[in-house]
Amino acid sequence: MNFRLSTFAFLLCCALAGAVGAQQYPAKPIRYIVGYTPAGTADMLARAVGQKLYEAWGQQVIVENRPGGGTNIATEMVAKSPPDGYTLFMPTVANAINPTLLPKLGHDPLRDFIYITNFAKVPGIVVCHPSIPVRNAKELIVLAKAKPDALRHGSTGIGSPHHLAAEIFKSMSGVKMIHVPYKGATPALTDVVAGHIEIYFGAMVSTIPHVKSGRLRALGVTSLKRVAAAGDTATLDEQGLKGFETGSWFGMAAPAGTPRDIIMKLHAESTKAIQAPDIRDRMSAEGAEFVGDTPEQFTAFIKSEIAKWGKAVKASGAKPE
Repeated sequence: MNFRLSTFAFLLCCALAGAVGAQQYPAKPIRYIVGYTPAGTADMLARAVGQKLYEAWGQQVIVENRPGGGTNIATEMVAKSPPDGYTLFMPTVANAINPTLLPKLGHDPLRDFIYITNFAKVPGIVVCHPSIPVRNAKELIVLAKAKPDALRHGSTGIGSPHHLAAEIFKSMSGVKMIHVPYKGATPALTDVVAGHIEIYFGAMVSTIPHVKSGRLRALGVTSLKRVAAAGDTATLDEQGLKGFETGSWFGMAAPAGTPRDIIMKLHAESTKAIQAPDIRDRMSAEGAEFVGDTPEQFTAFIKSEIAKWGKAVKASGAKPE
């Protein structure tokens, strides 16, 4: 009897300590790990949200950039961190692609994390060199079917979201084009602007300036809704590829086992942060669609993304570089 009472008392103390800890959270600086180099969209958004959390709580949110391994260095670091709410992670589309592209991961994307919220989705865009006689994706499909493997499409690398978006496009439309991978957006854009390749599947933020200058022609956006940043460019869904939706996304996650009270505290304040006009203004140029969903909704979205991108990886035969 005494043993049972002692065990009950111990468990009660642990529960009370956890509740008190959640109430006092955060009591020290928080680390927010980003698997990309500074100055990109993921880094900018992490720092902007982190600043809002600091303003709300008075505790610093230190953004740490841990690029490499297709974001796996950062991912595995957080997966092995204490589940106390003081080490967070920014999951992105790479974390949905990697389970199929890199089958020997040192973590399980669904088992090892609690997904707090998806901040925003950012669609991609399909463009061509102005010398190509097409004005939209429908005309591109007609041309590509008439001339199989005559057109070259560039991307930011094998297995990148933009490469796989093109593979989904080819699969859904039944066309054949040659993939030309580059090590990043800059060399890819340089070649398509110069006319060395004809088609490019890329990010909105780096591509739209070339569209506005007339050096490239926009053919379609990869979201289900039109994007103000891309003017009147129609979606691929509107142009016959029903349900076509690809792009990047950026959120917040914590190691599995992090107390629910802490998760919900992070959720409440971080979703409030993305309502701030300064964050929305900075992201609007990239065509961002703000989300702010629940942990359950974000987890379901991650599962669907892993399935979608996994199918594209297998169909493309993509292997890690």
